[in-house]
Amino acid sequence: METRTETINIRVTKKQKRLIDQAVERTGKNRSDFMLETVCREAESVLLDQTHFSVSREKFLQFMAILDQPPKDNPKLRELLDTKPPWER
Repeated sequence: METRTETINIRVTKKQKRLIDQAVERTGKNRSDFMLETVCREAESVLLDQTHFSVSREKFLQFMAILDQPPKDNPKLRELLDTKPPWER
């Protein structure tokens, strides 16, 4: 494992710190490890979203046809989406 030698400092609001600390408590990690793992995972996701890929015209048209279909009714998903997250209650 590589030794951590660099420092990153950020300022947060009390509300943001409270939210982070609630998540930290549930994971059993310390704040630094939690924040580092989370931000690195998000950074990887952002970079992966920037990846270019190509498909044949036929596959592209199939993909677009699927996207153009109306979504199927899903009552449990609707209930989940209508529920306020814990930090907004």
